[in-house]
Amino acid sequence: MTVSSPQRGLLEIIALTVADAVAAQQGGADRIEVVAQMDRDGLTPDPELVAEMRAAVDIPLRVMVRGTDGFTADDAEVTRLVSTVGELREAGAREFVLGFLTEQGQVDLDATNAVLGAIDGCPWTFHRAVDHATDAQQAWAALRGLPGLDTVLTAGSARGLEDGLPRLAAREDWRAAGVRLLAGGGLKHAHVPGLRSIGVTAIHAGGLVRDNWAAPVEVDRVRALRALLDT
Repeated sequence: MTVSSPQRGLLEIIALTVADAVAAQQGGADRIEVVAQMDRDGLTPDPELVAEMRAAVDIPLRVMVRGTDGFTADDAEVTRLVSTVGELREAGAREFVLGFLTEQGQVDLDATNAVLGAIDGCPWTFHRAVDHATDAQQAWAALRGLPGLDTVLTAGSARGLEDGLPRLAAREDWRAAGVRLLAGGGLKHAHVPGLRSIGVTAIHAGGLVRDNWAAPVEVDRVRALRALLDT
């Protein structure tokens, strides 16, 4: 496999509070994923929090659009999410994170495109729903050409990077899709050199930069991850 020249490393940090966002920026993060309720794997944050973060930091914020557990969204949920996106945009959100699957485990293009209409051209990330699809090859093919999509967050496996890194090394779908692969999901320091060796230079960290989800992001941990990514 031929790996193209690597892009500059991109470090994205999960932030649940303004203090998290400030610490992430001070530690050298390039971007923040803004979420709430990590005990439910990350749901849409309050627009007020987005506005406060936007005022506190200069780096980009990618805001989660996910109202329920799991990755499915019925018509009523899609309607709620479209309304929520409007509120988030009014609060200053200009980048987003989303992704939906059907009950059969395929990328739900109807739900996705409905929410993209509200996003109206803003850049966005398709999140780890892709790791839970029943057919990974089919899922990656479905992502090609979605408007504004520039990043896919994946661990290569629903079980996380420990299991998924070898699968990522064997895949070319993300290159063909024309997006940047953002590696996250149980990220450990030891994964970073392996990711870089296959041309993945964007990483997503949450638990690695804090003691637990109730604890704040620690500047020194972000700084250490920044240094490792840039080595």
